[in-house]
Amino acid sequence: MSLVTGFAEQLSWALHRLDRKEYGYDLSDDAFLYTRAAVVAAGRAVFESVLQDPAVFEPYATDLIWAESLLYTPDRAYERITGEEWDRDTRYSYESCSNTEGWAD
Repeated sequence: MSLVTGFAEQLSWALHRLDRKEYGYDLSDDAFLYTRAAVVAAGRAVFESVLQDPAVFEPYATDLIWAESLLYTPDRAYERITGEEWDRDTRYSYESCSNTEGWAD
């Protein structure tokens, strides 16, 4: 089970780090979340390059490249392993605009 919770924590941390105003311009909250998930799904190199250069995020936002299903992966794994629904909390919220440092002026 620690593998599932560890994945959920790492996912929430990565999505939280990408929750910044320089990336989220002109996107609805859901579109911004699903686009950030696509960046995470693209791998560490893309994730790190987006953190270094916000322009790398732009094609994901303008082409609406989404990975919404990634958000449900920990829940599905937990349910498959335990047969129960997971009522989880992670250290970081990945909901759009929840990273107050990322949205500060």
